[in-house]
Amino acid sequence: MSQEGNSGDRPAGQDPLLLLKTLQLLWTKKEMKKQLKEEIRRGFAGLEDPLAGLLDMLESNGDWKGKGHSLGYYISSELQLWMKEHPAVQQSGMKLKKLQARVFRILDQCPANLLDPLISIYQLHTADRNYLLGHVSHLYHRGDYKEAAILSIKLKLQPDQDVEKMCAPLLFQDKINLVEDYVAEYPELQCRLLEILDTWCEPDFNIRDMARQYQGLSRYKPDKLNRKMLSKLIFRLLDRFNVDPALCPNVINQRHLRTLNYLFYKRFVEKTMTQENWADHIQSTVGENRWLQGHLIQLLLRYCDLNTAARWAQRCSLPEEVLPSEVADELQKLEIQERVEEATKEENYKEVKKKDYYQLPIPRANIRLLQNWEEMMQCYEKVLKPGQIVGIDMEWRPSFGMVGKPRVSLLQLAVRDEVFLLDLPRLLEQAEVKGEKEKLPHFIQRLYSDATITKLGYGMSGDLSSLAATCSTLKGMDKQSQSVVDLLTIDKLLQKSSTDWKKGGLKVDVLSPEQSCEDGGLRQPEKGLSLLVQHVLGKPLDKTEQMSNWEKRPLREEQILYAASDAYCLLEVYEKLCKDPESFGLSSDLTESLVGKPSVKPRAKKQLNKQEVPSPSGQQCKGSDKETSCPPAPISPKEFSVVCDNMLQGLGRYLRCLGVDVRMLENEDDHRKAAEIARQEGRVILTSGLPYQTLRSHVGEGRCFSVNCSEKAKEQALQVLKHFNVHVTLADIFSRCQVSQQVRGHCIAQEQVCFLGCHHAFTTPDPCRPRAQCWRQAAGSPAGLKAVCEPSRPILTYGSSVITSALPPWRAPAVSGPSQFGQQWEAQGRGLGGRGSWPCPRLSSAPPLCTSSCHIRASCWVRIASRLTQNFPPVSWLRVMAQKCF
Repeated sequence: MSQEGNSGDRPAGQDPLLLLKTLQLLWTKKEMKKQLKEEIRRGFAGLEDPLAGLLDMLESNGDWKGKGHSLGYYISSELQLWMKEHPAVQQSGMKLKKLQARVFRILDQCPANLLDPLISIYQLHTADRNYLLGHVSHLYHRGDYKEAAILSIKLKLQPDQDVEKMCAPLLFQDKINLVEDYVAEYPELQCRLLEILDTWCEPDFNIRDMARQYQGLSRYKPDKLNRKMLSKLIFRLLDRFNVDPALCPNVINQRHLRTLNYLFYKRFVEKTMTQENWADHIQSTVGENRWLQGHLIQLLLRYCDLNTAARWAQRCSLPEEVLPSEVADELQKLEIQERVEEATKEENYKEVKKKDYYQLPIPRANIRLLQNWEEMMQCYEKVLKPGQIVGIDMEWRPSFGMVGKPRVSLLQLAVRDEVFLLDLPRLLEQAEVKGEKEKLPHFIQRLYSDATITKLGYGMSGDLSSLAATCSTLKGMDKQSQSVVDLLTIDKLLQKSSTDWKKGGLKVDVLSPEQSCEDGGLRQPEKGLSLLVQHVLGKPLDKTEQMSNWEKRPLREEQILYAASDAYCLLEVYEKLCKDPESFGLSSDLTESLVGKPSVKPRAKKQLNKQEVPSPSGQQCKGSDKETSCPPAPISPKEFSVVCDNMLQGLGRYLRCLGVDVRMLENEDDHRKAAEIARQEGRVILTSGLPYQTLRSHVGEGRCFSVNCSEKAKEQALQVLKHFNVHVTLADIFSRCQVSQQVRGHCIAQEQVCFLGCHHAFTTPDPCRPRAQCWRQAAGSPAGLKAVCEPSRPILTYGSSVITSALPPWRAPAVSGPSQFGQQWEAQGRGLGGRGSWPCPRLSSAPPLCTSSCHIRASCWVRIASRLTQNFPPVSWLRVMAQKCF
């Protein structure tokens, strides 16, 4: 009996296999998907037991075993939806258990997308748990580690399984995302996984031996799963799951050891950290950890001498039996010598600082350290006085790459003749005890939101984000702030006109990089606020206490003076700039543009993908991504010079076409070369992603800018031009391109056409056009370069959409091929009719632009050129162009 006849005698859905044949026929015809869905629902309605019928179909047909959406998956999904409308078909008791047993027989070959509908339809989560675990174990011992993990996640079996046993083979197969999903909902499993990964980071642990325990590992790359990768994974999981880092002592010790090496580099190679700051950080990093103390002694012997090593051995209370013999022998005598040297050096250093650095003009008694609310009352009254001008700065302990955001340890508020240092940790702790935890945040919010009080800062956006991390009540305060003046903006203007300061005769006490600092090293060039203070007030800030441990109490006298100077200098800089802005190369209306104006907050930026560290593009240096009450003065592209990192070569070419002085790193260059070029030539660094964090520390504030590398060069360029307030005119376009210079040298009133793609020069028949030069390639974007300065000139090209997308927004669109060229010529009043039909004589003043992508046949251009020259002789050069170019 034929299929048609059978389906006429009884409903096709009564027999599951006959229904399957009908569905297979419809499945092959994609245009009949709607009919397929209806047939599935009608068929299930006619089956005596739809659940058993689905299993009959899956067992008799193997097309569902592959990846992707199969007919089996489609039928199962439709049954799942159909059952919601017909709950009476649900099974229970022994009948359900028999169906579940049949399901387990096909789960071995079941693709991941079919698991969810089968688990739902047959209620597998209600099956005997031991049976479920046994089935997963069967998959595991067969080497199907991924399938076993996925089924465990779907059935929520993780609490009854061994985390190391399930996750180790997945890690060896580079299935880290699956491992994270496996423990995502179980905090105790997260801790256990981190403990396991930490043991793998032990120095004597052999990962290869561990991998040999698992048979049939596919795509296992032993070199990829190394300690460096494991360390990154552990810190990412610690951050994601918010787990105490103390759970991973091995990887934490390795991180601390790297911190030790960095501190030794800063102190003994760069020589940019004082002995006291260095000692504070060393003590904080090593703590009571004997393993780190042993490494500390080894590093001291490598970088220093026996004196220093013996002193630290005593400071750490290390027993003599664990010390090298020479260190133990020197322990006593070198301790006395060290004290004498430190006392002498301290006296000398204080004299140097008085001579070469900015000094506070107020008595020491006017610097007040506030550690309780009773002391805060005097600050409260003076700082919140209407019309007050307040210099604000903050200090926190350097993080050295550790997990978490920095928390503010000291808030400095400077008013005329007085500085208040707020010990935030103690003030917040006391407020918590007294039940007045909103008191201090309310004071800070009132200060920033009062429009009658002018707040001075330097890179305030970074300070406000750290303040919000310290006290959650202060989140979003940047949106409420008024009358905020960020001197970072003024600093950018001054840096761009640095040559004018010297020409204008402003006397600045400039410290040469060759000058030696306190312990024989070279003094690093001034940057940031210190550089601004040097330019305005004549001497830089002493930044030796910048990297202090600001959480340690009591604060040293040097720290107190440093913190007060950082805040008070803002008042003096602001006063001097407002009094005589023209002597610094600034506009005379500087005072009006700054005083009493609320800061302009930037719009929220697009969220970047998670591989990028915010910037970020929100990663600009401290305060650089924040518009302030005084935007940068507009400059021309000729005054703007940049160096582009090697991942931004497209941006560099685009900016160069706009007249910006651009240097670009080669693909093989190290990112740090950009910092060298920026310092030597006074350029701004344009970079993106992780290199930004490194490069920003090598240049002054505001001299490193991070762009979104996921955007096109055109959008990136607009972002850069807007941020630095660069105004581009038509005369700037291609002003720095050698090709453009040569073309313009041959043009009369910029009327000549630029031919790209040819190999030679030729003379045009038009006597008004003496000569045109042809080049194969040119610097800059191939499409952008062809757009010269006249927006009215048509562009002859093949693939106009590509060219048009790369052009500046003011540029006329490109023309693709002879037909479009003729249409545009006609639309501009130049016509292709008979003799004398040219209503507009503008043709000679706007010749077309031929690009190197004109792959139109030569004969086509010759024909259109012939028609043009017959009607209007001045365009006879077009015929030559067509003949020579192709």
